[in-house]
Amino acid sequence: MWPLWLLVSLLALSQALPFEQKGFWDFTLDDGPFTMNDEEASGADTSGVLDPDSVTPTYSAMCPFGCHCHLRVVQCSDLGLKSVPKEISPDTTLLDLQNNDISELRKDDFKGLQHLYALVLVNNKISKIHEKAFSPLRKLQKLYISKNHLVEIPPNLPSSLVELRIHDNRIRKVPKGVFSGLRNMNCIEMGGNPLENSGFEPGAFDGLKLNYLRISEAKLTGIPKDLPETLNELHLDHNKIQAIELEDLLRYSKLYRLGLGHNQIRMIENGSLSFLPTLRELHLDNNKLARVPSGLPDLKLLQVVYLHSNNITKVGVNDFCPVGFGVKRAYYNGISLFNNPVPYWEVQPATFRCVTDRLAIQFGNYKK
Repeated sequence: MWPLWLLVSLLALSQALPFEQKGFWDFTLDDGPFTMNDEEASGADTSGVLDPDSVTPTYSAMCPFGCHCHLRVVQCSDLGLKSVPKEISPDTTLLDLQNNDISELRKDDFKGLQHLYALVLVNNKISKIHEKAFSPLRKLQKLYISKNHLVEIPPNLPSSLVELRIHDNRIRKVPKGVFSGLRNMNCIEMGGNPLENSGFEPGAFDGLKLNYLRISEAKLTGIPKDLPETLNELHLDHNKIQAIELEDLLRYSKLYRLGLGHNQIRMIENGSLSFLPTLRELHLDNNKLARVPSGLPDLKLLQVVYLHSNNITKVGVNDFCPVGFGVKRAYYNGISLFNNPVPYWEVQPATFRCVTDRLAIQFGNYKK
């Protein structure tokens, strides 16, 4: 019998924010948890949270051959399926079809599944989706369709959708209007696609009020300038970004966490970071910076800065902390500077006067 913990984890997930989701098939665990409470996550939508009454035990005899069915959860992963199975109970809330050989989603594949809350299609061979394939899924909130062969964003996504995971496909273009009507969406993971800056049409994200967006492991050469201004987390790691210019971050003033590690950044123009007054965590590791970015002392809420594996040769006494008696309202609890050509014995102790603990500073020319 399919274990009860799967459904319990689903219910817990429905209350969580995108960057706190670690228990429900999180296929893209990032480099560490980001501590943020519910009140801090502006824009999170809870109007579509799964009604507890809808997950009471059911004992329907309908269950596709070879699948496990229990408590409105239908688990059909790792069965070598070529298509979406038939005879799925209409009261199903979670359908797991990952790790199969499905190549196409047809018009009536999900017919009658009007109560479906989460659909998992990860690691199949899907390259074609009928324009009305998702039409019956009026309550779908989570669509995980990563690691497939898609060359475009699926058309006509359900307006109820809250989270879309579509990383590791073959998508090169995000056209204007593809996310039209998705007012509840707050999380999109689309890394691992061969996306270039020119692949985002102007207005591609119009109408979205995202909290979380990840476009890592793509082909970006700069920070996209037309992303939702509601973002709390933006991850652009493992791209080809070479510089941060003055107005690149102008519209992203609500960011709590910015990931720019594993790029080719040599220059961060003075004043660029001043547009991020609520920033708490900044990832700039594995780049080509020759100095600590200016403006860090002015970010009063900044707590974590990753600068390891760069070309930094000098750390000034005022690079991190405000001058004089002014102190940051939130003290640093993590600064990584290892694997830089810095003569660490020349760094003055006062440089880290606004750090919570000496163990929060990572020095040394070693590789992690």
